[in-house]
Amino acid sequence: MNKLIEDLEVQVSRIQPAERYLLLCGGVPCQSLQCRQVKEAVEKELHEHGLEEKVRILETGCIGNCKLGPSLIVYPEGVVYRRLKPENAREIIAEHVLRGRLLEHLLYKDDVSSEIQHRREDMPFYQKQQRLVLRNCGVIPPDINSYLSNRGYAALAKALTTMTPEQVIAEVTNSGLRGRGGGGFPTGRKWQAAREATASRKYVICNGDEGDPGAFMDRSIMEGDPHGVLEGLIMAGYAIGAFRGYIYVRAEYPLAVRRLEAAIREARKACFLGENILEKGFSFDVEIRVGAGAFVCGEETALITSVEGSRGDPNPRPPFPVQKGVWGYPTVINNVETLANIPLIILNGSDWFAQIGTAGSKGTKVFALAGKVRHTGLVEVPLGTTLREIIFEIGGGIPGNKQFKAAQTGGPSGSCLTADHLDLPLDYDSLKSVGGMIGSGGLIIMDEDTCMVDVARYFSNFNRQESCGKCTTCRIGSKRMLEILEKITSGLGEEKDLERLESLAVLMKNASLCGLGRSAPNPVLSTLRHFREEYLAHIRDKRCPAGVCPELSRHYIQEEKCRACGLCARLCPAEAIIQEDGRYRIDPEKCVDCKLCAQECPFEAIRGGRKRKEAVRA
Repeated sequence: MNKLIEDLEVQVSRIQPAERYLLLCGGVPCQSLQCRQVKEAVEKELHEHGLEEKVRILETGCIGNCKLGPSLIVYPEGVVYRRLKPENAREIIAEHVLRGRLLEHLLYKDDVSSEIQHRREDMPFYQKQQRLVLRNCGVIPPDINSYLSNRGYAALAKALTTMTPEQVIAEVTNSGLRGRGGGGFPTGRKWQAAREATASRKYVICNGDEGDPGAFMDRSIMEGDPHGVLEGLIMAGYAIGAFRGYIYVRAEYPLAVRRLEAAIREARKACFLGENILEKGFSFDVEIRVGAGAFVCGEETALITSVEGSRGDPNPRPPFPVQKGVWGYPTVINNVETLANIPLIILNGSDWFAQIGTAGSKGTKVFALAGKVRHTGLVEVPLGTTLREIIFEIGGGIPGNKQFKAAQTGGPSGSCLTADHLDLPLDYDSLKSVGGMIGSGGLIIMDEDTCMVDVARYFSNFNRQESCGKCTTCRIGSKRMLEILEKITSGLGEEKDLERLESLAVLMKNASLCGLGRSAPNPVLSTLRHFREEYLAHIRDKRCPAGVCPELSRHYIQEEKCRACGLCARLCPAEAIIQEDGRYRIDPEKCVDCKLCAQECPFEAIRGGRKRKEAVRA
């Protein structure tokens, strides 16, 4: 190993250790819940007790489980305190730090077993995960000293000292790593094509433009482990022969930008960036480009035009970026999670990485678990893990004893999985076989109270707003698709509207300029395929079975559950429940939406009512 690395490790080892470390989750969600105020209160208590040298409080990235935040891990015991407020600082220092007493009311209690769990590794949310990309997130502060103490930049030293660029590419190729940004293209093949391109200069870009509703995987990695991303980017530059890299981050991620900027400064100071890195003749530097938050800039060609300083419009392919990218030069674009895997592959070897996952999908995948599930947050599991395992074993199941209905994967360009797909392995090929896609990793869970027509309307509205407008097919097609869905959800739909939706979707998929336009109809097509009866209920019966669409949200009696006991009819103050042929129905003209019938029905046979809620909440 290079002497410079050895000197740095010696320098880190000389840092005076503390007796205790308090690791405070400093991700964006926790910052919105006063984690900074918690830190200030703890620091004040430490000062008052004269413990500044013995006990250190450090801010980390996202710990992963949003239900814990703001959380504090007390080492060396590893005890996790959750949902903290500034006023809890006094008792944590006085009772736990000084007297060694656990504060049970601040410990995590499992929703299902009601067991109190002291440590993170004891919680079901973490037990089923294999946190490789997230190995440092929530565990160490995002600074270079902490990163070096966890074998940081050792992979870069190995690559520059013992491997040629061709050997680095071969190792990545043999690992089976595929792009984690959505397309799943083999990373090694992309690097090889750029390596073989003949040009006077080449570039690499880290795509941190994460725009999917409910997705926050890349943001959390950039915030919690910026040096891990940076190390992967440097090795990508070494492999293809690039002299400069860009990290493209949307302006909505100011914390990620600040921590990446700090990481770049630290890496330059430690000679991991700049001229003659580790004295091996390789020069490479990195700049940050802050995007305006346009969803289309997640598409490679649109991202390139934005990096160049122009409006982020997509362009036809070929030529592909590895042939003609930034300013016309060969460019490799990988997303944040893809690059964060590179140090692991180089350090541990391609054979180690290839043992994780499935035959065609190697490694792990980070999912942003959101929606109607008990435990939301970041989940990293081997590719091939089933949807059932993620929802019910890691996520804790659906709250309120509700039934699982669907999961949206792949964001607004993805599709819905149903209860029939709960045991489907989540990998690139299995999802493709049922018309789905992993995408960047957004995973939104929906329960029985979700209106799937409104879900399609929600994503169609998002795609319409985010369309760059360059091609007519997407610009007008997305608008017309939304108009039809709004017509259906307002009670004015006709059955021929379903044919219009399907023909419009086919046109957009075949004729749109970029991949975003071609995939925009996916949520509509998947909900039509799996939940067509809900569309027909909106059109034929003029009702929304889930009670979400305001104009169609009226109570109705489910015949398969009704036992014709007559209790609802006797209780109804408006006499809106009528018996016909031994069955009961609700007259919508008389119903005053008091919900008394639904609340008192012993068989839970009455559904609907004006809920006036959003179908999707990230």
